Amino acid sequence: MFTCVRVCKRMSHLMSQRYTDHTSLKPSFYYRAQNFYKDVPASEEGMMGEFVELSELDLEGSRQFLKKFGPGKASTNRALDCGCGIGRVSKGVLLPVFQTLEMLDMMENFILHAHKYYLGDLADRVETYYVYNLQDFTPPPQRYDVIWMQWVIDTLDEDFLRRARGGLGPSGVIVLKDNTARQGCRLDTVDSSVLRHLDVLTSIIERAGLTVLDVQKQDAFPESIVPVWMIAMR
Repeated sequence: MFTCVRVCKRMSHLMSQRYTDHTSLKPSFYYRAQNFYKDVPASEEGMMGEFVELSELDLEGSRQFLKKFGPGKASTNRALDCGCGIGRVSKGVLLPVFQTLEMLDMMENFILHAHKYYLGDLADRVETYYVYNLQDFTPPPQRYDVIWMQWVIDTLDEDFLRRARGGLGPSGVIVLKDNTARQGCRLDTVDSSVLRHLDVLTSIIERAGLTVLDVQKQDAFPESIVPVWMIAMR
């Protein structure tokens, strides 16, 4: 067992105060995020909060978006699921496409549940489980065809994106899927998540030296929740 992060936020936890995105993120900021997830159950309900009924819609949207960069367009040897939780996206999106998978989360109980129960026989195709803080993790160089980051960028800045870029293989792609603000940025002081407007996310991506390949909004989610966007970059 290695060492890595759980920054995936519950969709039901909304932002409470404004945030200036250039602020330096301190250890106490990340401690609050990890402390928040100590009380989150290792289940689909825990991963999705009160929006568990949207799980299949979310997975299908991700599957369709991944088709643009998957079989026939790039190698499908290995993917990395960042903030994997119990493996909801690993099982429903990545393992049906990639030969092998590596999973990373800061919560060991999520990783253990994924390996022992949730993934079933698919766990045999997981090469490595990392239990580690994502903000301190550097992907092995030129290793991955896809690095999938869902509901994790809200606790990170461009530093990890810059390091993730070095982990991509020759035709590799980073896919970011996250909640976005309708305007500006907002900070949730309970779980240290930052909700950013799509333009702010794009600016972070550009500062990390990455190029946006495609952007798509998740379809069929209720208007009552914040917009969820998918961004592919290299």
